[in-house]
Amino acid sequence: MKAIQVSPDNTIQSEKIYLFIHGAWHGAWCWDKVIPLVQANGHKAIAIDLPGHGHYIGRTLDFSLEDYVDEVVKTANDQMGPVILVGHSMSGIVISQAAEKLGARKVSALIYLDAFLPRNGDSLFSLADATQKQLPPNNSGKPSLLENIITSEDHKTNTVNPEMAEWLFYHDCSEEDKKFALARISKEPIAPLATPLNLTDDIYGVIPKYYILCTESKDMDKTFLSTHVPCKKVYKLASSHSPFFSMPGKLVEILDEIRYIA
Repeated sequence: MKAIQVSPDNTIQSEKIYLFIHGAWHGAWCWDKVIPLVQANGHKAIAIDLPGHGHYIGRTLDFSLEDYVDEVVKTANDQMGPVILVGHSMSGIVISQAAEKLGARKVSALIYLDAFLPRNGDSLFSLADATQKQLPPNNSGKPSLLENIITSEDHKTNTVNPEMAEWLFYHDCSEEDKKFALARISKEPIAPLATPLNLTDDIYGVIPKYYILCTESKDMDKTFLSTHVPCKKVYKLASSHSPFFSMPGKLVEILDEIRYIA
């Protein structure tokens, strides 16, 4: 694997590293098919569990957006070179706030995979509400994601109706991948979703952004989100909300292209 590269001014720079951040109710496990493909192309890739997910399951779920962001910032700063932050779904807000802390010298690009793309002052809840208002009436005969979120009695966490999760997230995935994912979906702390972001034009605003829109998503049409903040390019994948399972090869082709143009 190539560890260094020479910049146009002949200074030596470490190679860009992909840092993958999962969405709500998921974990680092959702990138299991993607990481090997990225590595096979000769690039370094890391996927982490946000607090309350993956290997954190069973511990307290009293986490904040700051806890999420700090986990990303710490991992990014542990790397020698610049990082490309890839956020799926909910983690669009996480990589955005992390980028604000890390700055443009550390973050070479932000990639939003069917994700929430915020402006300053937005929260995930406010973005979800704004997106919902842009959508036509639901005539699918099946309830939307928002209608399938079950909030805990103490209002600290939520979960997805297990009877609908397969259709909402994985309708084009293999039976093996569906079984794998459904066995691992966890509770999601609510506090991070309600917290407004603090983003500036001088830091977050100058970092190149790329959007990958999954046009067959059943959870929510995110066309509006792909235009909410200016992006260098918007890619489209004819996949469910989970292309890391259903078409990892095509997803990695896009990620590889972004790496070379970012």
